Amino acid sequence: MSHKQGIAGARLLPLIASLLIGAVLAGCAAGSSRPTPAELPPNVALVGVRQAWSAKMPAVGFPLQVSVQGGQIVAAGGDGTVLTLDAASGREVSRAAVGEPLAAGVGSDGRVSAVITRTNQVVALEGGRELWRRKLNSQSFTAPLVAGGRVFVLGSDRSLTALDGRNGAVIWNITRPAEPLVLRQAGVLLAVGDTLVAGLAGRMVGVDPDTGVVRWEAPVAAARGTNDVERLVDLVSGVSRQGTEICARAFQTAVGCVDAANGSVRWSKPANGSTGLAGDGEVLFGSEADGKVMSWRAASGERGWVNEALQWRVLTAPLALGRSVIVGDSTGLVHMLSRENGSPLNRLTTDSSGVAATPVAAGNTLVVVTRSGGVYGFVPD
Repeated sequence: MSHKQGIAGARLLPLIASLLIGAVLAGCAAGSSRPTPAELPPNVALVGVRQAWSAKMPAVGFPLQVSVQGGQIVAAGGDGTVLTLDAASGREVSRAAVGEPLAAGVGSDGRVSAVITRTNQVVALEGGRELWRRKLNSQSFTAPLVAGGRVFVLGSDRSLTALDGRNGAVIWNITRPAEPLVLRQAGVLLAVGDTLVAGLAGRMVGVDPDTGVVRWEAPVAAARGTNDVERLVDLVSGVSRQGTEICARAFQTAVGCVDAANGSVRWSKPANGSTGLAGDGEVLFGSEADGKVMSWRAASGERGWVNEALQWRVLTAPLALGRSVIVGDSTGLVHMLSRENGSPLNRLTTDSSGVAATPVAAGNTLVVVTRSGGVYGFVPD
């Protein structure tokens, strides 16, 4: 982002700060006016869950994505600490220090992990050892994808870069026209079979991972409105994947599903949210900007149930786990809702700093990371 664009983003930010769930544009303003959430009723635990362990790392001040690799999770603190934990016990497997604050992470294939620093450096790690680092031409707020011996990076300027996993050498790069404003939160980047799938503006794009050749493009949402804020349609992190079908959210615009085998759009429906989706093949789950949690039929996009009890609690993207849909909030509570109708099943407590990332499941353990750097493991009771 140019200096002038950064200034413009800072000036426009107060107009949209109250709508953004994650960190958004550079210069995020504190103290946005948001209605006070309603008090929650006493918790009735219909699903037995207990805290099994907790761990501590430095505070999280960036759009963290927790990586799950088998029975381990990889997380990171804002100061550049990258921590691998055994999800069953909370035991520390490895710890690495990047040496500078982070802007994005963590991507991992179980052997190599990668993060991005605020100075636009991609840093690859193996255990507690740094393998290499490579300077980017732009910022990135999306965890790198580590797959097939390569590290793929989605830039905030809608660039896509493939790096050699052994030494960080650039293999190929795709660039798109930059927009005046970009989201300071994670976008869509994943592998589906032999296709690299990325969110570039409101489009899901399928790319040959070996050559960078674009195989298909699928519009989930189109830019609308008369100003730069209203025209933000980037796809946001947190997708539901079933086989080759990928369902995603375009920021404050739409939710939709795409067949990654050929790039055909299954459906797209208007929606006003800023965090990603989860699903189980039959139903999708997500929350709107005001904190309403809702469901959609995966086959058609038809709306299902709506839970309004968590409005204005600043929710994470959901995790679909068994009979539950799980979201964290800005007070550090973790809400377990019924997959069938959205009714509460249980409410878990961490600390009061707020949940920093979408909860993840590793083996039999639900793992939650908070903004103060608390890492909590919950298991069935």
